[in-house]
Amino acid sequence: MEIPFLNLKRENERYASEIKEAVSRVTDSGWYILGEEKACFEQEYATYCGVKHCIGVGNGLDAIRLILMAFLEQGVMREGDEVILPANTFIATALAVSQCGLIPVFADCDITTYNISPESVIEKITSRTKAIIAVHLYGQIAAMDELKQIAIQHNLKLIEDAAQAHGAVYNGKKAGNLSDAAAFSFYPVKNLGALGDAGAVTTDDEELARIVRSLSNYGSDRKYIHECKGLNSRLDEIQAAVLSVKLKHLDRDNQRRKEIAAYYANIKNVNILLPDNKDSLSHVFHLYIIRTNNRERLQLYLSEKGIQTQIHYPIAIHKQPAYYGWEELNLPAAEQLQDEVLSLPLYASLTDDELYRIVETLNNY
Repeated sequence: MEIPFLNLKRENERYASEIKEAVSRVTDSGWYILGEEKACFEQEYATYCGVKHCIGVGNGLDAIRLILMAFLEQGVMREGDEVILPANTFIATALAVSQCGLIPVFADCDITTYNISPESVIEKITSRTKAIIAVHLYGQIAAMDELKQIAIQHNLKLIEDAAQAHGAVYNGKKAGNLSDAAAFSFYPVKNLGALGDAGAVTTDDEELARIVRSLSNYGSDRKYIHECKGLNSRLDEIQAAVLSVKLKHLDRDNQRRKEIAAYYANIKNVNILLPDNKDSLSHVFHLYIIRTNNRERLQLYLSEKGIQTQIHYPIAIHKQPAYYGWEELNLPAAEQLQDEVLSLPLYASLTDDELYRIVETLNNY
C-alpha cells in the first residue's frame, strides 16, 4: 500500500465531529464574515502566541503584504525601499515585497539549518534597506537573536514569516512573538491548517494592528468610510471556527511530529544527510528534509517502493522566471540546497508501521 506524502483526509478525520459541529454552528448563525468566530479565534491565537493582537486575514501572502502596507502607511517605508529575505523559501515571501512596490533583496541561507544567514543579511544591507523578513523554514525558528541585533543596529523592522512554524518556541517565546510583526498561513497542509485559504498577522504594536485590520477590510474602520487603499482579505467565519477547533490540538500534533522526526534519526544510510536539530523546542517539523547528491534516483526508488516524497524547494527564488535579472546572484548555499533537498512524509496521523517501512526502505537504498 502506498504511503502518501500527506493524507489530509486522515488528518482531519481525527477531529471530524468537532469540525462538523463548528461548521454547523456557523451555517446556523446566518453570519459568515466579520463575526464572533473570527473575533474568538483572533483572541485565542493571540493568547497562544503570547501577543496582544491577532488579525485574521485571507491567506499567508496577504498577511505579509498587509504588514508591509501598514509600514508604508506609517511612513516607515516608501516604495523603492529594500527588504532582505532568504532566497531559499516559498516565493510568496518575495511576492509580498514586490507587490508592495518594495525591492526584495535575496540573502543566502545557513547550510545546516536552511534558514536565512545573519552573515549574509549583514552583507546585503544598504542605505535603502528598511526591513528583514525571517522565514522560519520547515518549522524551525530562524536565528532571531542575531537578526534582532542586526535590526536594532541598523534601525530596521524585523518581520517573521511564520507560515511553517505554528507553535515553535524560541527562548521561551512562540513564533509570532519574536519580531515587530509576524505573518501566518493556515493553508490546509500547515501544522495549524484550515479547510481552505486563511492567514493571520500577530503583533504587540497597537497602531500597526489597527492599520492592518483596517487595510484588510478595504481600508475601512467604519462602514463606507475608507481612510486608505486596502484589500479584501478577511478570515471568514467557517475557517475561523475550524481553526479554533484545531488550535486545541496543535501542541499535541506538534509533539507527534517531533516524535516522528526523532524516529527518522534511525535512517543510517551514508548517502543521506539528516536535518540538524539542536533545539527540539524551536522546531515543529512542518517538513522533514533530507539531503542527497542524487535526489532524482532516490526519489524514483522511493516512488517504486510506494513512498511519496516532494521537493521543497527545487528552484531558489532568485532563479525563478518571475525574478528574471536576479539569477546572476551568488548564493551558494541556497543553490546547493535546491539540488539536494527531499521531503519525507511527516504528519501527525502517520502510523508507526508506515514510519518503520519508510526508514527500512531508506536504509536499504
